[in-house]
Amino acid sequence: MNTIATIVARVRAGVKGESQSADSQHPRDLIQAEIAWHNQRALAGKGQLINEAIVREEVLAELTGFGALQPLLDDPSIEEIWINSPDSVFVARAGIPERIALLITHQQLDEIVERMLRSSGRRLDATTPFVDASLPDGSRLHVVIPDIVRSHKSINIRKFMQGSKSLEYLQNQGSISAEAAEYLRSAIRQGASVLVAGATQAGKTTLLNALLNEAPESARQISCEETFELTISRPDVVAMQCRQPSIEGTGEVTLRQLIREAMRMRPDRIVIGEVRGAECLDLLIALNAGLPAGCTVHANSAQDALDKLCTLPLLAGGNISRDFVVQAVARCIDLVVFCALGADGKRSVIEIARPVYGSSNASEITAEAIFVRDDRGELTRC
Repeated sequence: MNTIATIVARVRAGVKGESQSADSQHPRDLIQAEIAWHNQRALAGKGQLINEAIVREEVLAELTGFGALQPLLDDPSIEEIWINSPDSVFVARAGIPERIALLITHQQLDEIVERMLRSSGRRLDATTPFVDASLPDGSRLHVVIPDIVRSHKSINIRKFMQGSKSLEYLQNQGSISAEAAEYLRSAIRQGASVLVAGATQAGKTTLLNALLNEAPESARQISCEETFELTISRPDVVAMQCRQPSIEGTGEVTLRQLIREAMRMRPDRIVIGEVRGAECLDLLIALNAGLPAGCTVHANSAQDALDKLCTLPLLAGGNISRDFVVQAVARCIDLVVFCALGADGKRSVIEIARPVYGSSNASEITAEAIFVRDDRGELTRC
C-alpha cells in the first residue's frame, strides 16, 4: 500500500471511529494529523518525508472528490477527459487532444466510476454495460464496460465549461460574428424555432445553451435530455432527463415520454438536447401545436440537418407519411445553425440558413443560406 492509500485508509478509519463523538474532528484536521504522524515516523527513520501540501490535496481528492481524476476536473483548460485503460489517458485542451501520464490503477478507476455514479442513481452492470450520467458539476459521464469493450472500462467525461453560456462569450471567442449573433438573438426573442447542427465536438450544446439564454425572461422553457447537459440561466426553466429501467425492467422514462409530458407543463418553448430517433416525430407534433423549439442534431451541413430531420420521424412507424414530415419541418423550423470544429481546435459557426420548401423540388426542403463563412474565415451575410 502506497503512502496516499495508507493515509486515506487511516483518515477513513478515524472519521468512522469518531462519528459518534461530540468532539469529532474535521476531515482536514485528521488529514493534517496523519501527515504529521507519517513525517514524524520518517524523521525517526521509518519511512520517507512527504510534501505536506501536495499529499494533503491528493488525499482530499481521494476522500471527497474523484481521486486522481480530480486535478483534471479542476483544471479549467481541460474540456474533455477520456480513458481507454489505466495507462492510456487523454485530455482535450482548446479542442486539441493530447495523451497525458497519469498514475492510476484499475481498482482506483473502478472506485472512481462507482463514486461518480452514486449521486446520479444510474446503474452499470452486466445487464446495463454502458451508462450516461451527469456529475455534480454538470459534466457528462459516459462509461462502457467489458465485454462490450475489450479489457478495460472506456470512460469519457465531457466537462461542463464555466463562462461558455452566452452569445457574447462566443462572439469574443471568434466563434460567431457580431452581426450574426445579433440576428440569432433577435430571432430567439421573437420565438423562432432553431436547429443547431454539427459533428461531434463541434460545440452544438454550447451554442444551443447560449441561444436559449437569450430568450425573454418571461418565457417558460422545458428541456428534455437523455442526461442533463444544458444549463439555461433563465428564471422559468424546468429540466428533465431520461431514466434507465430498473433491474426488473420497469420504470424507464424515454425521450418521447418526456416530450409528451413537456406539452402538459405550459411551455413557451420546448428544448430537446439532441434529436436522433423517433422522438423527432413527437417534437414535430409539439411544434405543429404552435410552440417554438430549440434542439441539436448530428449533421455535416445545414442541408444534411434538414434532410435528417425529415427522415428520423419515419423511425416511429410505417404509418408516418414522408410528405407530412417534410411539410411539418418546413413549417416548424425557422433557422438552422451549422457549426464545426476546425483542425486548430477552434469551434465556429459556419452557416446560418432558413428552410425553403419546394424551391428546387416540389416535395423537398432546401437550406437557403443567410450567413456563411467565406474564404477569409469571416461569417458574413449573403
